[in-house]
Amino acid sequence: MLKAVLGITGASGIIYGVRLAEELKNSGVEVHTIFTEAAKKTAKYELKDAYDRVKRVSKKVYNEDDIDAAPASGSAGFNFMIIAPCSIRTLGSVANGIADNLLTRAALVQLKEKKKLILIIRETPLSAIDIMNMLKVSIAGGVIMPASPGFYTIPKTVDEMVNFIVGKALDLLGIEHNLYKRWKAEE
Repeated sequence: MLKAVLGITGASGIIYGVRLAEELKNSGVEVHTIFTEAAKKTAKYELKDAYDRVKRVSKKVYNEDDIDAAPASGSAGFNFMIIAPCSIRTLGSVANGIADNLLTRAALVQLKEKKKLILIIRETPLSAIDIMNMLKVSIAGGVIMPASPGFYTIPKTVDEMVNFIVGKALDLLGIEHNLYKRWKAEE
């Protein structure tokens, strides 16, 4: 069974993390979630039941100050990590090797262990500093995935746009799904 660390930060787009938790669990992945204090605040505005939904599908939910928890160690055997949504603050910490909480420590562990780390960035516009930090994470082996849905699927709801991003993340992990209509060139 695959084991994943899912980080949910206070960036807007809490639904991305919640849906990823649900889809990973539905795909048979053991999900360990780090739900930050900022995420709890954002959830009050965007998705009041976010924490409860994540808790239902996660093997364990950690606070960011649980620095000695399993995701802080490479020997815990996690296969990959996704941070969704990933705040610009978290991006900056990861890009600069700052392991000041469980979330950033877990991300840095994934990089040093050469395991997949996906940061779903939900911010616009981006400053030159943000772009440089994305480059640093990419050079270190992480995958930067902007939360930028495709419109060739002709989405009719916000849920369809969310499913597109969640599906793209699952594609990066090689996890099968039917969350969005795949591109087919006209013949």
